[in-house]
Amino acid sequence: MIACPCPVCQSPDPLDKRLRSSVLVQVGSLHIVIDTTPDFRYQMLRAGVKRLDAILITHPHKDHIAGMDDVRAYNYFQQAPVDVYATESTQQVIRNEFPYAFAEKKYPGVPEISLQAIEGKPFEIGGITIHPIQVMHHQMPVLGFRIGDFTYITDANHISPSEHSKITGTRVLVLNALRREKHISHFNLSEAIDMSRQLGHPQTWLTHISHQLGLHREVEAQLPEGIHLAYDNLELELP
Repeated sequence: MIACPCPVCQSPDPLDKRLRSSVLVQVGSLHIVIDTTPDFRYQMLRAGVKRLDAILITHPHKDHIAGMDDVRAYNYFQQAPVDVYATESTQQVIRNEFPYAFAEKKYPGVPEISLQAIEGKPFEIGGITIHPIQVMHHQMPVLGFRIGDFTYITDANHISPSEHSKITGTRVLVLNALRREKHISHFNLSEAIDMSRQLGHPQTWLTHISHQLGLHREVEAQLPEGIHLAYDNLELELP
């Protein structure tokens, strides 16, 4: 095995140990996950999440849906399917990627997934209102989500002014910032900082960070006030 020479890979700092981007939102006893990454099983075990009420999917790229097979553990303990909210186009990819979960005759123990359509307007899960926000990932429409004063946007390099109003007033914004260099489909660091300013300087946490961005502590020290690098196991509490 060849060791990666990347300084981030070699870093002993736990803040530099980055898994694929996802988030758990807990409102009271309600548990909602945004995206099921290839690391989904480990992330949920690490966080001690014993209940899963719903999954929101931003878009159908593999690094955001590959862990969906592991919802089967929650099916077993909850004795119910897990609701997965996605656009029609994303649902089709999920069906193609996990055909055994939707087969007419299912093998015992396959994940039980109940697909729920997102149609671009607010919807409710357990009495909590979810506001979808359409952003662009180069030429691919991707969904961000606002839940109360919290907004999560990943895999984007453009947010149209018409969608800004859906984010305005957010107290905490999570926004992707892949690296320092410009990228075809992600905000780079300077673009993410500029977008935070355009949206009224909410408390901003940068996610979907590649190793090309650099070491956590070095980048964090260079960021403007109110903007921070997110990290694995970060917990934010909103009143």
